[in-house]
Amino acid sequence: MQAEIVILGSGTSMGVPTLGCSCAVCTSADPRNRRMRPSIAVAWENRTVIIDTGPDFREQALRERIRHVDAVFYTHSHADHILGLDDLRPLSFAHRPGYLPLFADQPTAEILERIFEYTFSPDSQYPTRARVKLHRLEGHESAMIHGADFRRVPIMHGDLPVAGFRFGSAAYLTDMNSIPDSSLPLLEDLDVLILDALRPEYHPSHANIEEALRWVERVQPRRAWFTHMSHEIEHAETERTLPPHVRLAWDGLRIPFAL
Repeated sequence: MQAEIVILGSGTSMGVPTLGCSCAVCTSADPRNRRMRPSIAVAWENRTVIIDTGPDFREQALRERIRHVDAVFYTHSHADHILGLDDLRPLSFAHRPGYLPLFADQPTAEILERIFEYTFSPDSQYPTRARVKLHRLEGHESAMIHGADFRRVPIMHGDLPVAGFRFGSAAYLTDMNSIPDSSLPLLEDLDVLILDALRPEYHPSHANIEEALRWVERVQPRRAWFTHMSHEIEHAETERTLPPHVRLAWDGLRIPFAL
């Protein structure tokens, strides 16, 4: 089954340009240096799955003309990955049948239910709340969405356990700096790997470029794209330093793969 990954956002929690900054990347005329908060869409046969709805989700969905969503998966509960949940409202109203399914692990689900209490509480009187239903997804569990299997891949974001996802011949690993040995079998025989590469320098909870390249070497995908990039990464200049099979993602990039 042929599909494509759409990079909705390839930036960090602060986005690029970063507020108050006048560095060369934040003031660059290259549109690839303009990065919204991290998120992707997986699209196939008139189906669309979203991974993370950050605070830029509305603009991302408008830009990519996303008019229907079949499911949403959440990697973890940080603000840059969840705060656009309310923008699912108009998409959920048209969802058939029933409620738009959301998938998250227990810690993430608890925070979603607390922040968006007016959405999830059975006592909510908010008449136009999102018509969504939250499902727990733990460990290496998977969910089948219209014939496509989305499997949770446990990874580490510093000391915080978070989720990546494997779907068909592709995997998405944002916000990470290590992959447990038990998760490596879930990443075998990848055509496409999209993973965190925050900046050139060390960071305690994100892979830097050097560390991301080491993970590419270990996982051995046929193609890799870096995401969750800060304003310390200039697109053209950085890409010239990378191996031919490793590129930098950019907002609006479409990556074909076999689902």
